[in-house]
Amino acid sequence: MTNKTENYTPRYKTLYKEKILPALMKEMKVKSPMAAPKLEKIVINIGVADAREDIKFIDIAKEDLTAITGQAAQIRRAKKSISNFKLREGMPIGVRVTLRGDRMYEFFDRFVNIVAPRIRDFQGFNGRGFDGRGNLNVGIKEHYVFPEINVEKSPKPQGMNITFVTTAKDNKAGQLLMDLMGFPFRKGTISK
Repeated sequence: MTNKTENYTPRYKTLYKEKILPALMKEMKVKSPMAAPKLEKIVINIGVADAREDIKFIDIAKEDLTAITGQAAQIRRAKKSISNFKLREGMPIGVRVTLRGDRMYEFFDRFVNIVAPRIRDFQGFNGRGFDGRGNLNVGIKEHYVFPEINVEKSPKPQGMNITFVTTAKDNKAGQLLMDLMGFPFRKGTISK
């Protein structure tokens, strides 16, 4: 008996190889597929300011992020003390997950096709969220838009930052990659 998950390939991984990569090579006028940009990893961060008063909020955020990504979340601690924020060195202040490979493509697929349409008053993401090296940063105000989140267990909506790290050398190549992958940009915010 063979296991069906052995031959499973995420939809976006197949789409990238068959349609997006040839289009990128043609648009960028490169001959080698290695010269075309690709998605390298996705980093998801949740900052938990309430963890200063009650440590259970960091555990709830960790459980939520683990449910969203299917991968265990890391607790991030303060590197130095800041008295104005009542923060001491070593205090837990957030959780993070780095996705690569098949999990990265699965998360991208769910984010673009399921989560983004669930965001309240969604008009598209700002195309100016690129960092100069082709990586896109996106912020979400409520993590309740993910269907994996149980609202009863998670008492307070958490904001999150999602960074799509690419192998692109500049913003133009990164924008082209994300646009061809179907990332929902707001009209007029992405430069052609």
